[in-house]
Parts: sequence; C-alpha cells; structure tokens
Amino acid sequence: MNDLMPGAALRAKGGDSEKITINLGFVDLGHIDLLVAEGVYSNRTDFIRTAIRNQLTAQADTVRQMVARKMLVLGLQRFGRAELEAAQAAGEQLDIRVLGLASIDGDVPAELAQATIASVTVLGAFQASAAVKAALAGRIH
Repeated sequence: MNDLMPGAALRAKGGDSEKITINLGFVDLGHIDLLVAEGVYSNRTDFIRTAIRNQLTAQADTVRQMVARKMLVLGLQRFGRAELEAAQAAGEQLDIRVLGLASIDGDVPAELAQATIASVTVLGAFQASAAVKAALAGRIH
C-alpha cells in the first residue's frame, strides 16, 4: 500500500473500475483538449485521472484521519460463503465498513447475507448478486 495515496493498491486495472460522468465547462474542456493536443496528456481521461490522483495525494492526511475516525477498512474487503457461515454459527452479525471495494461472493445465498450482515457502508463500490443486494437493501448506507 502506498502511504502517500490511500487506495493506491486499488488503482483501476482493466475491468476493475467504476465509470463516472462529469460535467465540465467549455473553457475547462478546451484547456484539457489543448494539453492533449500538445501531447502533455494522452487523452482527456489521462488528464482527469491525473488530476484526481493529485488531489487525493494532496488530501492524503485528511483522508487517513477520516478513515481512522470512521473505522473503515481501506482497500478491498471480500466476504465468502464460508466466512459468513462461520459468523452465523458463532451468532455474529457483521458491520461492513469499507473505503474502496466491498465484495460478497456470488455463491452467497441472500438468506445467509441477511442473517449475518447487519449493515453495509461503502465509499467506493459494492459488488454482490442482485438477490443479496435486495436482501440487504434496508441495511446499505
């Protein structure tokens, strides 16, 4: 993990990213296009990713403090069927709190997720089957 940039280990690789849409003013967009045309950046996306990473680096201390205060897991947290079955056997309920990616394996039945997951708070992306997401709908924040 890169100490300078939270989430650096989760950098997008191919299909491991989330698509977002932003609106920019024409002048800002023109500036970006000029930088691309002059070869400073390979394309608009390259410029926008670089700008976002620079801001995340600049705000790294603030993000670290917030992650600690909110008790978030930073990075990837994956929950499999065996782990949830163990929690169920122990009579435990999980509070999932992630900054990055929280993932519930595809073989986890909705009933098991509902029985073992008390709440889901994700700043980033939450991947689970449609059935699991539906079962947890009232618990996802």
